[in-house]
Amino acid sequence: MTDVPEPVRKCANLLKGTRSDTEKFAALFMVTKLMKGKDCNTAGKQLLFEAIGFPFLRKLLVSKDLPSDCPPLVYKSVALSILTGFCQEEELATHKDIIDAIPTLLEIVEQADDEDYEDNLIVVSEAYSCLKSIASYEPGQQALLATGAIPKMSQIYSAQSFQTDEALHLIVLLVKQFGVASWPEDPTAFHALIQRIALDMETDHTERKYELCRILADILITCRREIVLNSLEGQIWPESLFKGCGDILKAKIGPKQRDPALHLIATTLQVLGMQWAFMDDQKQFFLMLLQLAAIEVRMQMDEKKLETTFKQAELLTCCFTILEQCIEYMASDQLDLEPKEKQTTYTALKGAFNQVMAVLTRVSQDKIKDSANPRDKAFIVATVRILSAWLAQETTAMRPAIYKLLPFMLKIGNESFHELKAWRAGPREGSPPVDILRVMMPALCHFAVEDEARRVLFTHKQDEVLLEALELYFSIAHWKRPPIPRAERLKRMNEPDPVPTPEQQAQMKEARSAIVSLCNILMNFTVLEPKRAEDAPTFANLLKFVVENLPELKDTPDNLVIHGNLAVLGLLLLKQQSKKVKQNDFSICRYIQATIRFLWDAYNIDESNDPTALVVSIAYKGVWSDVSELWFLGMQTMCGVLPLVPWISEFALESGWAEGIVKTLKKVKIGTLPANVKSAYEDFLSQLVDVNADVVAVLKKADALRVCRNHRMMDLGKKLFGD
Repeated sequence: MTDVPEPVRKCANLLKGTRSDTEKFAALFMVTKLMKGKDCNTAGKQLLFEAIGFPFLRKLLVSKDLPSDCPPLVYKSVALSILTGFCQEEELATHKDIIDAIPTLLEIVEQADDEDYEDNLIVVSEAYSCLKSIASYEPGQQALLATGAIPKMSQIYSAQSFQTDEALHLIVLLVKQFGVASWPEDPTAFHALIQRIALDMETDHTERKYELCRILADILITCRREIVLNSLEGQIWPESLFKGCGDILKAKIGPKQRDPALHLIATTLQVLGMQWAFMDDQKQFFLMLLQLAAIEVRMQMDEKKLETTFKQAELLTCCFTILEQCIEYMASDQLDLEPKEKQTTYTALKGAFNQVMAVLTRVSQDKIKDSANPRDKAFIVATVRILSAWLAQETTAMRPAIYKLLPFMLKIGNESFHELKAWRAGPREGSPPVDILRVMMPALCHFAVEDEARRVLFTHKQDEVLLEALELYFSIAHWKRPPIPRAERLKRMNEPDPVPTPEQQAQMKEARSAIVSLCNILMNFTVLEPKRAEDAPTFANLLKFVVENLPELKDTPDNLVIHGNLAVLGLLLLKQQSKKVKQNDFSICRYIQATIRFLWDAYNIDESNDPTALVVSIAYKGVWSDVSELWFLGMQTMCGVLPLVPWISEFALESGWAEGIVKTLKKVKIGTLPANVKSAYEDFLSQLVDVNADVVAVLKKADALRVCRNHRMMDLGKKLFGD
């Protein structure tokens, strides 16, 4: 303690020597004076903290049993003034005694409107200062979260008490640290807080409006999204945000005002979705927003040094979020645009993405691409993501430049995929990493049919990574109950089967979407690179994966689309690898049964209002736009597989499928069978007749003669009955 200044040492000795609370309290005035001076260093404060003793400070804060020489508020004020000084030092701000005082400090700020405090608001200010210092360190943050400081501060701000901005800054500090965990399951406090701030932002026309935009964005992004969305009824804050942001977009503003507004809009879209931009049932807000984000991207990325562009990473990432949602919304065909609006929108987007391309090309050739700075890495990932979203829709422009850039984009996408894979294999702490490869998949579907792009993909062994991705996303979509330790099995035997959490259900939905894209890419590879599909080990492993896993897939409505995709991918691969298939391979047998189920169940008569009309079955109706092409491709490919692997025709017979087709078509009214469906069934039955001699008798017995006459199936008729 040699570095403790002499006046501080004297004061500490004086405090230790006091014989009563009154003497000690008198000495505290000297402490407040010393702590404001330059001489009082960290060691000095620690010495004073020990000399006073925390129990005495606590007594001054909470006890009613104090000398009557001064009003209780004076004791409180002095104690808080000293505590504020102590809390500036990390060692003291994280001291157990001070952490334990958090509920007392919260109580003081909660009572800011009480008459007792009206004459001495400095007490409330000092309490906030202490809380702010305590919240600067991890132990204090944890304790504040545990004592419910966030809902309490939300209540204070919602009620517009004294010094509510202090409460707001404290909330922001904590939610930035804890994210979603900041909020309880009950969204009442969250809604009340956002409503209050949104209303302030909407009605304030000073610079504070833009400060509130930033605060709103920081808080909104941490909400429990599902809970908030399910409890929006009766809440008016989305409308307040819409009006407030609309006013900003229409006003003449500079970067200081525009940046926080774009930040808030991007966050609101992430929470509420693009429907929020159409709250007034007009498209003006949407078009204005798209133009502003596109212009901002163009300006910030226009021929500047890369370092200058990277300094604007936060603003650009917000613009990317807005543009990605706008592009997705436009692709869903929900927006009715005039020809002039379409032209203006396309011009704005093209201008922005030419710049994104140019910057990403420069990044791919610059040392910044290997930067270890997390901010730089995140910005590069965000840039690859937004360009992928654009390339999913823009399928012709900028091709030579894109092919050059594709290896770099694949590198970024594959790295992020492997980060997700590693996270899922580990203890899964924090949020899962975002897989940019998944975002790239719709664009890769287009690249898979372009010769030059496909060459790049195979040169960089992308087929191997896509198989890995299929395996990972299948494991997510095909959710299994967690294994129960052997010791607990008997005890938990009567428990109801667990179901996936809402978070897991969202991940499963995402995984199903990824599987559809992956199957699409891999089908194109199989068809357009037949030699590779026949010989390459990756494609042999792909077929093995499909035939082993499709039969395991749960038969649920959610899984129907991926069932169809995997079934047809398997058939295409089977056709190419038919020479390697062993007769009666058990896994192939199970796979064929699962594939027949998909093809058989698509059409029936039983569910039709008219007993003579063939209809798409109810189970398929809701997703028919996603599976109709697959069904026709599946029937066609089955016809191609039968001559190469004739023994699978046994399954069509034994299962009753071939006979079932004839019996169903026999009931269908003449002239009502769609031509494409008729062709699909006739080609399939004809192929069956060609490869299996037993088929003829089965079809004749089911009255194939009448079916051939009714539906003019000439080719099948000739095969069965001659001319």
